Amino acid sequence: MGARPGRVTIVDVARAAGTSVSSVSVALRGEPGVSEETRRRVLATADRLGYRPDARARLLREQQPRVLGVSYAVSQAFHAEIVEHLYQAVATTEHDLVLSAATRARSELAAAESLTHDRCAALLLVSPAISEIDLAALSRRTPTVVLGSELRAESVDSVRADDRRGIALAVDHLAEAGHREIHYVDGGSAVLSRTRREGYLAAMRARGLGAHVRVLGGNADEESGIAAAQRILAEPTPPTAVVAHNDMTAFGLLLALRVRGVAVPGEMSVVGYDDTRLAALRTVELTSVSQDPAVLARTAVRRAVARAEGGVEEAGEFVTAPRLMVRSSSGPVPARLH
Repeated sequence: MGARPGRVTIVDVARAAGTSVSSVSVALRGEPGVSEETRRRVLATADRLGYRPDARARLLREQQPRVLGVSYAVSQAFHAEIVEHLYQAVATTEHDLVLSAATRARSELAAAESLTHDRCAALLLVSPAISEIDLAALSRRTPTVVLGSELRAESVDSVRADDRRGIALAVDHLAEAGHREIHYVDGGSAVLSRTRREGYLAAMRARGLGAHVRVLGGNADEESGIAAAQRILAEPTPPTAVVAHNDMTAFGLLLALRVRGVAVPGEMSVVGYDDTRLAALRTVELTSVSQDPAVLARTAVRRAVARAEGGVEEAGEFVTAPRLMVRSSSGPVPARLH
């Protein structure tokens, strides 16, 4: 690939070398952070294209902030895991993170907007409960990447897992174990709630279980799981399995079932979503769908850095494949129903 007319830029080198702008920057400075193979390819490409560093541009970049702003909700366990993986991902770059949390008294829009005042190079919004209009306004002020959401806007990258497929994995797992009465505890107004609910409905129908569909209201928290358990146990014929919108709801459900003496999975199987640390605890052992937060974080940081350095033109959507982590909270349909 030859250089385009005019001065060769670092973006030209990145495209020709088939790597990111940030990797080219690291390779050209001779710093650690890229493989030797990548470094040799970048140097050879830069030499072939006749790239020469622009001292003025470098000075301007050095005066720009090297901070990525992250907004997240403190009430969501999965958000905390994403933040942890974001720190790991950003450690391989020249950037750092600044956090802004949404709480009961502070909206997610307020959390995101506060980051624009910190001269952040780019924003990373974790499942933001904001409108497309607000997202577009934020992105016009600061380059923006959204994680764990189907929210879209011009020039905004989206990084998320395939939640419809994730819920289908949970339903398929239970159906293959012989379950037919599989209920679903909804996430209410939570981000991706509708997507996961639709995934449940589609998966049940695909399995020929449309007549057994039952969606229980919830709010993506432990209290929702406790309330769902109370409603389920009050039914004349309770289901043999329940899929929850997230692990927090599933944990509340498990707790309530155990208090009532219901054997899990002997009498009822439970599956969560997000595969948080809570799910893997020995006292919980919750079967759950993993969104692979490490991959989500690495992809989001890579896009945010590229946008901050001007190496991205069009918005991209990056969808990762979910995985079902099977543990002891799910099992075969109860023997009494065979």
